[in-house]
Amino acid sequence: MKQYLQNHIYNIALLGHGSSGKTTLADAILCYGKATERIGKTGDSTTVMDFDSEEKKRKISVSTSCYALEIGDDKLNLIDAPGLFDFEGGVSEALACADSALITVSGKSGLTTGAKKAYQKAYDRHKAIAFFIGKLDSTHAHFYRVISALVGQYGAPVCPITIPYIENDAVKCYINLIENKAYACEGLTAREMRMPVSQEIDDMRSMLLEAVATTDDALMEKYFAGEEFTEAEMLNGLACGVKAGDIYPVFCGIQQTGAAVPMMVDTLLKIMPSCADASFTLQDGDSRPFDANGENALFIFKTIADPFVGKLSYFRVLSGKITGDMRLINARTGNEERLSKIMWLKGGKQEDADVIPSGDIGSVSKLGNVITGDTLSASGSLAAAAIPFPLPCMSSAVYPKSKGDEEKISSALSRLAEEDPTISIMTDPETHELILSALGEQHIDIIVSRLKSKFGAEVELKAPKIAYRETIKKPVKVQGRHKKQSGGHGQFGDVWIEFEPFDTEELVFEEKVFGGAVPKNFFPAVEKGLRDAAQKGVLAGYPMVGLKATLLDGSYHPVDSSEMAFKTAAGIAYKDGIPQAAPVLLEPIGELKVLVPDEMLGDVIGDINKRRGRIIGMNPAENKMQEVVGEVPLAEMADFATSMRAITQGTATFTLTPVRYEEVPAAIAQKIIEEAK
Repeated sequence: MKQYLQNHIYNIALLGHGSSGKTTLADAILCYGKATERIGKTGDSTTVMDFDSEEKKRKISVSTSCYALEIGDDKLNLIDAPGLFDFEGGVSEALACADSALITVSGKSGLTTGAKKAYQKAYDRHKAIAFFIGKLDSTHAHFYRVISALVGQYGAPVCPITIPYIENDAVKCYINLIENKAYACEGLTAREMRMPVSQEIDDMRSMLLEAVATTDDALMEKYFAGEEFTEAEMLNGLACGVKAGDIYPVFCGIQQTGAAVPMMVDTLLKIMPSCADASFTLQDGDSRPFDANGENALFIFKTIADPFVGKLSYFRVLSGKITGDMRLINARTGNEERLSKIMWLKGGKQEDADVIPSGDIGSVSKLGNVITGDTLSASGSLAAAAIPFPLPCMSSAVYPKSKGDEEKISSALSRLAEEDPTISIMTDPETHELILSALGEQHIDIIVSRLKSKFGAEVELKAPKIAYRETIKKPVKVQGRHKKQSGGHGQFGDVWIEFEPFDTEELVFEEKVFGGAVPKNFFPAVEKGLRDAAQKGVLAGYPMVGLKATLLDGSYHPVDSSEMAFKTAAGIAYKDGIPQAAPVLLEPIGELKVLVPDEMLGDVIGDINKRRGRIIGMNPAENKMQEVVGEVPLAEMADFATSMRAITQGTATFTLTPVRYEEVPAAIAQKIIEEAK
């Protein structure tokens, strides 16, 4: 592959709802660029961008893939991101290396949640945005209905570039509004015809002309004078508007046949920002252009961890140029990293590269202590802003199917978490379970599948145990007496202890012994006996909290008393006394914050109420959203992420933070106690 200047390198991310046709569109673009001979099908697992074994098996995209494509005098780095919400981390990776987002919308399904979320993420990251309305060969597909939805959602910036000419419910040709020409779709004789064709087409072109006119005062004057824009003026105006975020060009076509895709690609390479127009953000918030003459630096936006091939790091060059055998310093660790062979990305394959210039994308294998989000530079002082990955929202406890596999599983999960920053791995200090957290059921299912296929580790999943607590509600005074005689020295310890409720996590121990009834040297043994006993409550064996124990009195034997005897006596006092102190079970309560569209507010509140939740308040948010704040028992939240996705079609997001413990309702507590027994 030849070297390209920054103003001829374009990094475009394909985003959109799951099954909207992103990966097939990528294949159609690759076919136009002669990288492939035919357009693959996701259903046949023959697309270029879905090369992972899990993608082929499930016939969906689960990770971000890139392809370096040469088209004429330009280079297009095509970045295909997953559309399913369970793999939303891929969208973050794609936007970390792209300057533009092409959002696919199904002509049949219309403007769905996934497309809206993709737009918002691209908008928040200040990326240029375009839309592609595809699948126009589908039954009930309706281009103009989708355009209306886009205009209703995003307003004046929506600017049609390519539109279908429809006759008798069939697409007869595609009209390029910039050139004012119509091109035959596949299967028809090529022809051109002058505009206008219909009133709808007139209306569409008016939208384009108005959008272009707003980008320049001279064009505005020309527009009001009724003069035609030249093609160059149209393209320049569009390029300025797209770069400023004032125009969202809209294209259309059919992914599977490639109809109108060449027209779209040629236009994108004329109006979307190149690397010369783009910039990146530093950790301190400052923005910096991609400088071809700056210090050599790169940013890692994706990692693939494979036990056979090794680690493969996808990077974008921030400044200077990157060559093989170069030595750079990691800003996070301060360590020097030696780059081995550098490569262009070609879907599941790589092509050796000699030099990768500023703004361009490449890959390097077998870097040491380097993870996604790291910046490597000549000085080590350059650090790009972190990638804002979504937080995991669903958790499962992981158990090995074979004994002795615990260490292998833990190591493999750590490798997968290195590859996917939306995975979280932790060992619960109380339940001692290995907890895997991810973005949804499919995400977890694929992690389990990869554990087996990549690392040979088979696991089973269970709902995580809830870390309940026990406490008491009233004071009680009891005796704990331990006496044992078995020849020689016996064992004797005798204590009177008062147990009472106290606002504390750990046990509070005091002594109020008078007259030496219990020698001071045995006080620590009594305290130790109580602390050990409090690790398990009397109801269901959960740790005891909110407890104060006061040593009041007791007796001892000058020969038979010992620390062990008094420790045992304290344990007896605990075992006999706590059941008399009205013990209760406590459950963890979390603060829940849900961001939900106005029209779905009632359904979300209803779901929270079913989970024994309490609504504390509601706060208006941007984009016709509401923030619902409540408190809910963590024991009721295992499938909340799945429920929210079903109720709100994936539009809701939430956070859940443990805040305190509360008494479990009696009926529920009884079930927990019975299960513990």
